[in-house]
Amino acid sequence: MKSLAAPNTLWKNPIHFLAYGFGSGASPFAPGTVGTLVAVPFYLVCQEWPLSYYLALVVFMCLFGIWICDVASKNVGVDDHPGIVWDEFTGYFITMILAPSGFIWVMIGFILFRWFDIWKPWPISWCNDHIRGGFGVMFDDILAGILAWGVLQGLAWIFVY
Repeated sequence: MKSLAAPNTLWKNPIHFLAYGFGSGASPFAPGTVGTLVAVPFYLVCQEWPLSYYLALVVFMCLFGIWICDVASKNVGVDDHPGIVWDEFTGYFITMILAPSGFIWVMIGFILFRWFDIWKPWPISWCNDHIRGGFGVMFDDILAGILAWGVLQGLAWIFVY
């Protein structure tokens, strides 16, 4: 069995550096949560972008993520290595599409995404168990982001709109 430690190429290989969320996936404790936490400042920079730019970024993150997660997984020899957190970055960015302004919504989005990503209700659990490669690494978090987005939008509709 391959080691679940971060690869020693993390700081040298740009694909590993990105797939491991700028190094956040090397956290020995809860790398997915740490990776999502590191995604928050990046979101804060982009949150006021025009919707078309933000959506283009999310699509890029999804497509680029399939590739870098596939390459990184193959390089470390572990499908969906826990340290690969680009998928968490992307899932969180999906969750935050059209999120209301304010730090409370940033936190609610964070909690919702992490909850769906950890709990993995169907169909997320099925995808996590049956889809492999870079697409599999990304797709379960894309679904978690979509479900978290739906709940976040429902809450916003009740409390803001």
